[in-house]
Amino acid sequence: MRLSVSLLLITLALCCHEGNAVVCPAVLAEHTVFLLGTQTQFRLLLAKFNAPPEASEAMITVKKCTDNISYLKRVLVEEALGEILLQCPV
Repeated sequence: MRLSVSLLLITLALCCHEGNAVVCPAVLAEHTVFLLGTQTQFRLLLAKFNAPPEASEAMITVKKCTDNISYLKRVLVEEALGEILLQCPV
């Protein structure tokens, strides 16, 4: 399964479940920087979470794979995530 599809499914699960919770702004920022930002921006964002270095490096490795997807397709995924958030109850 492609990474973008997995990311979309995870976002759906987090945003549109029966708990009607508001999406955490940190999650939104992480998804946006993950899809459209640079590795440096993503490292700075991850530093805010005080995650173990191994976990941060694992996320950077996944980001490197995501960066191989064309920018236009990543923008389409970001737009789809935005549409999902509009449908989620606030």
